[in-house]
Amino acid sequence: MSAARPIVVHGPTVDEQTRCVHYATALDVVAIRFFCCDRYYPCHLCHAESETHAARVWPLARRAEPAILCGVCRSELSIERYLEVDGCPACAAPFNPGCRLHSHLYFEVP
Repeated sequence: MSAARPIVVHGPTVDEQTRCVHYATALDVVAIRFFCCDRYYPCHLCHAESETHAARVWPLARRAEPAILCGVCRSELSIERYLEVDGCPACAAPFNPGCRLHSHLYFEVP
């Protein structure tokens, strides 16, 4: 039985908990798996600076898929679960409530 590969977070991160050069408060501890390239980035700006393609949002029909990484405990959350909580269900690390202001950049809005 082989061990699972660690999840790589791309872009200009500043620590192991997925904070980046754009968002680095104590609450900025999530990374998003971008629908367009299947790579985790801390934020939309990191993706824009690191990729040569435009970001595409996750379709509503795929919200059950894991696409959010808790930078504290490395648990993956589905999009629908992430949008329901204020912190990680696995380790209780609080998430930045301000991220909801940018959710339309990552997820299709109903």
